[in-house]
Amino acid sequence: MTTLGLIRHGVTDWNDQYRTQGHSDIPLNEKGRQQAELLSRRIGTEQWDYIYSSDLSRALETAEIIGKIKNIEVRTDPRLREMNCGLIEGTTEQERVNRWGYGWFRLDLGIESDDEIVKRGKECLTDISDRHPDENILIVSHGAFLGVTLKRLIPHIDMTESLMNTSITILHTAQPRWDCSVYNCTTHLNVKSIDIVKENMENEI
Repeated sequence: MTTLGLIRHGVTDWNDQYRTQGHSDIPLNEKGRQQAELLSRRIGTEQWDYIYSSDLSRALETAEIIGKIKNIEVRTDPRLREMNCGLIEGTTEQERVNRWGYGWFRLDLGIESDDEIVKRGKECLTDISDRHPDENILIVSHGAFLGVTLKRLIPHIDMTESLMNTSITILHTAQPRWDCSVYNCTTHLNVKSIDIVKENMENEI
């Protein structure tokens, strides 16, 4: 049985501004790096064998922060990229309404379909699982990509809660279906831990 730990990247300025990111290569902000550091401390106490990441910098930097503490080289796969959001990338909901009206989501704005996301998502996760049988694999990707893919892989799990930044969801490739033992867990993100990491980072400067 292969175990996959699916991680959403740390927060970015566009996340904070509620701007759609898609394939736009937006980096982590300082808070996002702190989140990734906190997650790495949690991961450091667990058994993981490999790390794969989207090639977009917000996911890749999150993965590299984790990989550093585990001494694991990060492998990239472009199939793990966020959904392509076409013409709405870089916009907020209000900006979309101002430009295209309240029915903007019914227009052809070049946005990747759920079926297209699921196709590459399932293929990628299956390929990685088959490549590493009976091992524990971390995969760092993006909110919409992971959310849409998970709804097809584990429809029996309640996923009404959106994935949080640096949350981890744990899947198992047990037969006859994929199963989920942990969903959207962010126990590593608490105020006390964030303060400790911030203090340590300041002391290193």
